[in-house]
Amino acid sequence: MHPIWTFFHEFEWIHVGLGLMGNLAFVVGSVFFLFDPLKDPGIWLFVAGSAGMLLGSIGSAVVKLSRVRPEIERRLEGRPSDA
Repeated sequence: MHPIWTFFHEFEWIHVGLGLMGNLAFVVGSVFFLFDPLKDPGIWLFVAGSAGMLLGSIGSAVVKLSRVRPEIERRLEGRPSDA
């Protein structure tokens, strides 16, 4: 397995953590929008939250793809499934 695939697979908790931090940033940013002096930080929390959620989703997608990839390759080559 390629080292990048291994990294994404072995450190799956990082993707979950990024997604959770992104969600937390969205919630805090939402509260900040209720107060005029905090609107600018609220905007930046929304930007940071969306970036965290995007990175977490990309990492999770890579892990899921790596799990189903062998089966997809077998089907494309016409080989029977191991199951």
